[in-house]
Amino acid sequence: MKKIILIAAVIFTFGFSASAQKYAFVNTDYILGNIPDYADAQTQLDDLSIQWQKEIEVKFAEIDKMYKSFQNEAVLLPEDMKKKREDDIVKKEKEAKDLQKKRFGSEGDLFKKRQELIKPIQEKIYNAIEEIANAENYAVVFDKASNATLIYTNAKYDISEQVLDKLGYTYKPQQPAKGKK
Repeated sequence: MKKIILIAAVIFTFGFSASAQKYAFVNTDYILGNIPDYADAQTQLDDLSIQWQKEIEVKFAEIDKMYKSFQNEAVLLPEDMKKKREDDIVKKEKEAKDLQKKRFGSEGDLFKKRQELIKPIQEKIYNAIEEIANAENYAVVFDKASNATLIYTNAKYDISEQVLDKLGYTYKPQQPAKGKK
């Protein structure tokens, strides 16, 4: 009997404390879409990406041209010249691939530039969310924009606009989900 009372007390205690927790969510896509600095940073990253991609395409076009020229002339070239031309092509191809990795690799220039431009904005957003969560006693704040599956969200728990207010940005009010009124 004591065991049953003890188990019931534990369940009641945990059940009561769990129901007292508050939850909220944000939509970071919506927040970022209302921050002009983010749009500017994204434009700058896109421009750099296009510029670097063109640079790499030029290198690969040059390699392709060298290879086609080599194929056309290979039958006329002595073995030592063939070997030298093949080595030149391989060397150019390695340089192009190294440049591609340097620009677009996981620790490449684009990644570093993204960190430089976007990370400060993300940190501001995180700090604002943290301040609001602490002030309002939210136990958990979910991100509706991430891959977390939120089947249903009640708009009254969306603090995205509070975050934008805290950061000092004006924003376009969110549109209700399709099919909802």
